[in-house]
Amino acid sequence: MLPLAIPLNDDTVSPGFLGFGVFLALAVATVFLVRSMNKQMKKIQAPREADLKQQEWERAQAAKAAAADKPADDA
Repeated sequence: MLPLAIPLNDDTVSPGFLGFGVFLALAVATVFLVRSMNKQMKKIQAPREADLKQQEWERAQAAKAAAADKPADDA
């Protein structure tokens, strides 16, 4: 007859090779995901602040030119 309850303590319970393998696989996957994310982040072209100010100035100049070209109706 086999005993149904095995006494457990720190010496008999450990993650073993399977636990180490799963941990190692997660660590390797994390490294590859971080490398891929860094490559994708480098591809992003974010506008610089000077470019944004230039676009704002050009829009303001275009609005002034459009307002100056539009004849005023005093009827």
